[in-house]
Amino acid sequence: MNKKILKKILGIFNYKLINKNLVKNNRIISQHSSLNIEMFLKEIFKKNIKQLIQIGANDGKRFDKLNKFIIKNKTNAILIEPIKKNFKELSAYYNKYKNVKLENSAISVNNELNFLYKVNESYLKYYGKHIPGITSFNKKHLIDHGVKKNHILKEKVQTISIKKVLEKYKLKRLDLLYIDVEGYDGKIVLDFLSLKLFNTIIIFEYIHVDQKIFKKVIKKILSSGYKFISIDENLVCLPKNKIFKI
Repeated sequence: MNKKILKKILGIFNYKLINKNLVKNNRIISQHSSLNIEMFLKEIFKKNIKQLIQIGANDGKRFDKLNKFIIKNKTNAILIEPIKKNFKELSAYYNKYKNVKLENSAISVNNELNFLYKVNESYLKYYGKHIPGITSFNKKHLIDHGVKKNHILKEKVQTISIKKVLEKYKLKRLDLLYIDVEGYDGKIVLDFLSLKLFNTIIIFEYIHVDQKIFKKVIKKILSSGYKFISIDENLVCLPKNKIFKI
């Protein structure tokens, strides 16, 4: 990856608050770009995606780019979602698909987390459609999106490490790790790469990751032999054995 491009990516995180115009403009670009995340997913599922993990599966419908590929290709999938209401809807959505396993937990590194912040359902009507998808371990993340403090609820969640997930489901292969957890993504990527178990395609939303952590993530990705490209608000990381043209 060209150093100038890397600096531009890292430079995004110099803001103390998320630049709303930047986020909105990125979304406009992604809607009309000749390369977007849905197009990329379509291509890699053609290749050989047999087993995946999705961290931050939400309800299986809202803000979900993976669901139709999982269903169409009958891909073995482990979907992880900590919020109880979302998990209930996720379970109902995938109820008839035997290829899908569901985990009602949050991925935590070194057991450092056991709760999430979310918007009280009574106040969702005052916000945009994207607000239900910004549940985070960081209360400030919601505030930065314009949510009032008294509209925020703290929900205790069950947590598990990515290593324990791999052990629990006895995975012998992992073709895709897809992460969207509103800022905690970077820590999960670092933890996963430290295991050195699989040459897995990794896709994670980078736009909310703390700058210091993001620098460590980039360094770890490169030292692990990955190439990467930014698509929409995601960093798509490809191991050497899975580099291909789109």
